[in-house]
Amino acid sequence: MEPQSPNLKTTPSLTLGRFHISEDYGFLLPSPLRELPDHYRPWMEIANQLPHLIESGQLRAQVDKMPLLSCQFLTGYREQRLAHLTLSFITIGYVWQEGETQPKEVLPRNLALPFVEVSRSVGLPPILTHSDLVLANWTARDPGRPLEIRNLDIIFSLPGGESLRGFILVIVLVENAAVPGIKALVQAVNAILQPSPESLLQALQRLRLSIQDIKGVLGQMHDYADPDVFYAVIRIFLSGWKDNPAMPAGLIYEGVSNEPLRYSGGSTAQSTVLQAFDEFLGIHHSEESADFLHKMRDYMPPSHKAFIEEIHSAPSLRDHILSSGNGQLLAAYNQCVEALVALRSYHIAMVTKYLITAAARAKGRRPSQLPGPPWALEERGTGGTVVLRFLKSVRDKTLEAILHQSG
Repeated sequence: MEPQSPNLKTTPSLTLGRFHISEDYGFLLPSPLRELPDHYRPWMEIANQLPHLIESGQLRAQVDKMPLLSCQFLTGYREQRLAHLTLSFITIGYVWQEGETQPKEVLPRNLALPFVEVSRSVGLPPILTHSDLVLANWTARDPGRPLEIRNLDIIFSLPGGESLRGFILVIVLVENAAVPGIKALVQAVNAILQPSPESLLQALQRLRLSIQDIKGVLGQMHDYADPDVFYAVIRIFLSGWKDNPAMPAGLIYEGVSNEPLRYSGGSTAQSTVLQAFDEFLGIHHSEESADFLHKMRDYMPPSHKAFIEEIHSAPSLRDHILSSGNGQLLAAYNQCVEALVALRSYHIAMVTKYLITAAARAKGRRPSQLPGPPWALEERGTGGTVVLRFLKSVRDKTLEAILHQSG
């Protein structure tokens, strides 16, 4: 093997494998496990009956009888992720079984201790996150067939029936639609390092198509998730105990901390996809929005957060395009930004339908489902933000990123 020339460029190329990101599934956990070792049967028996136990008001009593189990018999990352998923679903059901009016403010030690233990192992907080609800909570009925909603199912559920299943699986498909965009992003970073204008142009075109596909897939939400069921039934179970008027003090994890701990609920901002796209495209959000988005990175698997940080530290795409004077690259970049603006505008319309309009309708009737609609979070996202103000700020700052050729 010949020695490398001392002036040869030795910048390592960016790869997905370095960050445990799948070439086929992106940030989705490939082929998640559905069963834990027999030692953990008490957890699985409860988790598999969650909708019934919550709706009949029996979950808390069942959890209180659950044995205290150690996580030492979990072998490998996928078992740990399934354990985190299992305990996060049980926890969210336990806290919100009676809705926002009677949340449990103490998590018993037989649930709190193993949940915190496995959370430390996988580098996630002890609460239901996007990486639990979506990334590790899907299964293909026929692994040989394409990922589409008829070929998918969820592993664990909560009250909300088919609307909850549809809500989760549409987001699984959104994550899947992002895979070509994530690959394009890697190709583009490497094309800047080489440099290769042709490869960069191709990558930007692929990124735009992926963003447009994400928007198209997101539109399936209208077919599979009922806004009234989402607002009145599902939403409370996506809520956390930080910036939540229903639980201002937070949650005591018995045996872990004498002081309440505060964690945000599940949020789209916990998906690595759009944060990675923002970093790559050099989109700068307002101080308030950027602060929230950065905090949400702590709710991602650590390797996914590291991927965003790697993109951030890569050479600036915007500077590269402006200094190149290449009109094709500038146009392709702007088309990516415009596609992202269109996606964010569509997301605003969807949140308006599923949150604002659904809230107005809920005020006019008494829903039959349990629990009732969460008034404390009426204008807030499940992550705790004032949702429309946040989403509009993020969309408007994206639009400001459009480049204009100097000179």
